[in-house]
Amino acid sequence: MLNPIEKLVVIDGETLQDMRFQLGKFTIDTLLPQGISMLGGAPKNGKSWMVLDWCVRVAKGEPVWNLPVKQGSTLYLCLEDPLRRVQDRLLQLTDEVPPNSFFATAAEKLGQGLSEQIQEFVREHPDTVLIAIDTFQIVRSGGPDISYASDYSEVRELKKLADELAISILLVHHLRKQGASDPLNKLSGTTGISGAMDAVFILDRGQRSEGAATLVCTGRDIETRKLDLRFSKSDCTWELVQDSLENRALEMTEELTALVKFIRSA
Repeated sequence: MLNPIEKLVVIDGETLQDMRFQLGKFTIDTLLPQGISMLGGAPKNGKSWMVLDWCVRVAKGEPVWNLPVKQGSTLYLCLEDPLRRVQDRLLQLTDEVPPNSFFATAAEKLGQGLSEQIQEFVREHPDTVLIAIDTFQIVRSGGPDISYASDYSEVRELKKLADELAISILLVHHLRKQGASDPLNKLSGTTGISGAMDAVFILDRGQRSEGAATLVCTGRDIETRKLDLRFSKSDCTWELVQDSLENRALEMTEELTALVKFIRSA
């Protein structure tokens, strides 16, 4: 005998419209939401420096590019580097590494224990707010099925975990060798990866010798914006040069001021 099918749980539009939901929470205000996010960029273009800086600043409670953060423990799975290299980067990045920032150079793969490892870490450190995985490719199951469905399924596993734990999980990923006009299409793999993301960041460095880059940010709960950045060789951090959202706000203020002047003069 077949198991009985559960009845759909539905809600009518009028009731839904009147419901009040809690606003989305952020680890980095307006930029990095709780849930699953991805930072994509070409190899050796400074992604790991950016992620390391974010982890340390969030653990300290220091702003990221003038954006407030939710302070808490952070875990950086730096799976491409030995601890010696992570230490070297930390020494260049800051004089003070907080005790609530944690690092690991090895982890299990998806479907083989990674989710359980993350759950155990959060149980031991209940104030955890951010876990970064560098790189996503290393923790993938490595099965023969390379398709939209498999890509989406792997990201959804981490998405579900981030939502259950109420934390941000940031995946570091590489870009396709061939370019694309849509930033989301630059990520290596099928669109199943970007389709499951709450936020996507694409770091486009252009000419490496110039030290300048653009961070394109888009997602479900964040406004699309472009951050013009400059890599500081003195402390190996990415400095904010210009934020498109600030420019937009300035333009709107100038337009409103001009409109008020026009109305008063009429």
